[in-house]
Amino acid sequence: MKTGQINVQTENIFPIIKKFLYSDHEIFLRELVSNAVDASQKIKVLASNGEFKGELGDLKVDVTVDKASKTITIKDSGIGMTADEIDKYINQIAFSGAEEFVEKYKDKEGSENIIGHFGLGFYSAFMVADKVEIKTLSRHKNSQAVKWESNGSPEYTITEIDKEDRGTEIVLHVSDDSGEFLEKERISGILNKYCKFLTIPIYNGTKTEYIDSPEGEKDDKGQVKKVSVEVPNLINNTSPAWTKAPKDLTQDDYDSFYKELYPMTFEQPLFHIHLNVDYPFNLTGIMYFPRLKENIEVQRNKINLYSNQVFITDSVEEIVPEFLTLLHGVIDSPDIPLNVSRSYLQSDGNVKKISSHITKKVSDKLAEMFKKDRKDFESKWDDLQIFVQYGVLSDEKFADRAKKYTLFKNTEGEYFTIDEYKDKVSPVQTDKDEKVVCLYTNDTEAHYSYVKAAKERGYDVLELSGPLSSHLISKLEQSNENMTFARVDADTLDKLIKKTDEIPSKLSKEQEEKLKEIFEDCVNKEKFTIQFESLSESEGPVMVTQPEFMRRMMEQQKLGGGGMMGAFPEMFNMVVNSNHPNVMAILSKRGQNKKNTAKTMTDLALLSNGMLKGQDLSKFIERTVGLIN
Repeated sequence: MKTGQINVQTENIFPIIKKFLYSDHEIFLRELVSNAVDASQKIKVLASNGEFKGELGDLKVDVTVDKASKTITIKDSGIGMTADEIDKYINQIAFSGAEEFVEKYKDKEGSENIIGHFGLGFYSAFMVADKVEIKTLSRHKNSQAVKWESNGSPEYTITEIDKEDRGTEIVLHVSDDSGEFLEKERISGILNKYCKFLTIPIYNGTKTEYIDSPEGEKDDKGQVKKVSVEVPNLINNTSPAWTKAPKDLTQDDYDSFYKELYPMTFEQPLFHIHLNVDYPFNLTGIMYFPRLKENIEVQRNKINLYSNQVFITDSVEEIVPEFLTLLHGVIDSPDIPLNVSRSYLQSDGNVKKISSHITKKVSDKLAEMFKKDRKDFESKWDDLQIFVQYGVLSDEKFADRAKKYTLFKNTEGEYFTIDEYKDKVSPVQTDKDEKVVCLYTNDTEAHYSYVKAAKERGYDVLELSGPLSSHLISKLEQSNENMTFARVDADTLDKLIKKTDEIPSKLSKEQEEKLKEIFEDCVNKEKFTIQFESLSESEGPVMVTQPEFMRRMMEQQKLGGGGMMGAFPEMFNMVVNSNHPNVMAILSKRGQNKKNTAKTMTDLALLSNGMLKGQDLSKFIERTVGLIN
């Protein structure tokens, strides 16, 4: 037996490991299983290289939990270790055996699958165990099996043991404060999270399956009976879709993999992008476009980051731009730098290159779809638009690329790029200042009368109903100086698209002042401003409008991007048409009839906008019923 001290810089290394090495203690299982997979990959490399001539056998990793003895065992049939190798790789903390192996065999087939680059991985075991044993037999002929043991202090012992099968067993004696990890469901959950796609089969006990009765017994309905059998519980898929070439996969394969990633999701994605890069960095993966509709609050953290098929994190903000976090799928790259816990990404050159590449691939895919089958692209636009708009607003490079496939739909259900739309409406909707005015609605039904009036003038109206619309049109106005956007209810049509000088009013200033007093008594002055405008007689007598700038700022503020202090009050204009005969007729009425007529006009304007409610609506109905003989 040999005793000694682990070569560390401080005797307090274990408390540090237990408290600070990893942000989440469950990581210990990922590290130990990853090490076991590494050991299995190493023996495969040595066998293919001719350095190991023995039988490989059944390469797998078994994870077992014994609640009675309070132990967790991770067993592999990999490369194994001698006592000297234990001394080199275990007793000298932060010396990475995997790193040395990769360097030595970096040009050999399979060496890219060695995932360990951190010498502290094994010591994560002490976060949950108060004693750890390593039982191992090296691949070398006539090797002596040994057991390494430590109770969490720098002291260790190495003793010779009997062990017939090649490989390593790590036995964790779980501490009292980590009893949760002795629960079968807890261990199963961690393995499913971190080890679902590791390259060597991972088993965790057994599971119950139901098969046809071997004897062919039948039930009362004449169907072959099902019988339960216990089978090994295989955790992982060692060859997931993203590791294969796109030419070897069908659409069904991609759909099945999506279901494998998100078993609780019932809706299939719109389409996918297969990433496969080997220069100037290594990157593989599959990105799926979910059906977003107008839901910008869709669940994030659906992109899983892997390093050589080991799950790292689902917080990938450092790897992909924010708008791409709306996508689902997998990114796998050994070139993404990680700190010792493998859980926090560092922004360096490789990360930025990877981010740019993914953005370009996504944009190229959208451009290809648009060019190849525009009608199909248009049919997907309602699901795509929130994603594209988010990208246009948050990423300048993407915005520049997206110009050619960002679409706008009008109330007739026709789709246009911004340049196409400008060409369509400029002959009719260019105002006297040479600006093309793009009218839009965010609710065709609510703005029916406004849209109808615009169409009667020969104007076209866009549908812009998404939560990002107000931000998007502001950006479009900045990048297209000769264009402006206005919602159809932002003002009267004569004001929205000024063609000539103002129409003269048929009312004198004195008459307007008298009428203004009457109308002001009919509305809530804190919410509505009475405003007289000289419009054509074809316009209604009274209209409710909300200034474009104010309403747009309110919408942006609600979404968290207004950049303004304090809340905007909800204010509207009650526009009175000074040239409408019904307005002018109020002056000839007497007494209460003046106010009743004005009140009916304002109520009708509110009613047409869905703004007449509660007591005011009830009184309006009573007054109207009273007019029926």
